[in-house]
Amino acid sequence: MSAKHSYSNIKALSALIRASLQSTFKSPSAIVFTIAFPLVFILVFGFLGGDKMFKIGVANLPGSDTTNELYAGLRTAGVLQWVDIAEGADVESVLSDGDVTAFIDIQKQLDGVQPEYKITLKGSSAQMDKVTQLKSIVRGALQNSDPEILSRTEALASIEVDVATVREFKTIDFILPGQLGFSLLAGSVFGTAFIFFNLRETLVLKRFFATPVRREIIVFSEGIARMIFQLIGAVIIIAVGYWAFDYTLVNGAVTFLEMILLSALGILVFMGFGFIISGVAKNQATIPPISNLVTLPQFLLAGTFFPIDVFPKWLQPFCRILPLTYLNDAMRKVAFEGAGFWEIKFDVFILLGWGVVLYLIASRVFKWE
Repeated sequence: MSAKHSYSNIKALSALIRASLQSTFKSPSAIVFTIAFPLVFILVFGFLGGDKMFKIGVANLPGSDTTNELYAGLRTAGVLQWVDIAEGADVESVLSDGDVTAFIDIQKQLDGVQPEYKITLKGSSAQMDKVTQLKSIVRGALQNSDPEILSRTEALASIEVDVATVREFKTIDFILPGQLGFSLLAGSVFGTAFIFFNLRETLVLKRFFATPVRREIIVFSEGIARMIFQLIGAVIIIAVGYWAFDYTLVNGAVTFLEMILLSALGILVFMGFGFIISGVAKNQATIPPISNLVTLPQFLLAGTFFPIDVFPKWLQPFCRILPLTYLNDAMRKVAFEGAGFWEIKFDVFILLGWGVVLYLIASRVFKWE
């Protein structure tokens, strides 16, 4: 009896975590899904760079005169890509997104007033090279509208450039959170499902019942080991993005820690899928297809590669149900916008809600033997 009381479940927990981590680090599939697979995408998109094709995205500033000849000429300029902006949209927020280089405001003066046009370009400081090019394009359109006044362009129009100071939104700023989120999802679902199914099938769990180790210690040890391994992967992914491709961590180390905390929350929630799958799978061969049913729709539809807004409107409500959507959204808000946890509380609450539902289901279907 004294020997039983002297047994330390804490020591058992520590030993099980170490054993599980050693096993995980020796697993090629774990390394591929957690680190290598997302890094490949990050490297591909990183080397493609943040520069878009040589198209200058422009939009009308609210109130701009769109009935004059100059505006009509600019609409035909092949290098300009006109973007429709929702009424009432915040100009600086649109510029921050990076799709619009500048807003154009064209006002034609009254007859006899010089200059004839007053033009304002409201652009982003992050794309000043394109704003300068846009100014040249506008000058060219002015000259084309009246070829005889090449030498007196300034008399025809005044062009003002109003620069809004916004951070450059690079391709990596969108791609990295999506790849990190999918890494956490895939690793948690596949890893947890395979681990606990194998432990049950090989009777390891049953043998543990003959020891003083409590059941929950077994679950905690595997969960903590999975958490540690995937957080190491998250650190590597963020570090590669930051040092190799200038991934934006707006508040430096604070933002990094917030992303790690969000990663931990995502792992905890996504492991619920793995527990459920390990309980309902009839054999090891059924785990991959069931897991893919969980992970692939989220990989494709949860804003991993493209904003949800680009999908058909009938599909967007489904996209907004997926838990990975809210993890990706929270990651981007924290990293690029500097949002605090209170500002992303909606995303966090949705993830927690998913976690509650998943673990309630897991408690019903999880099998020990």
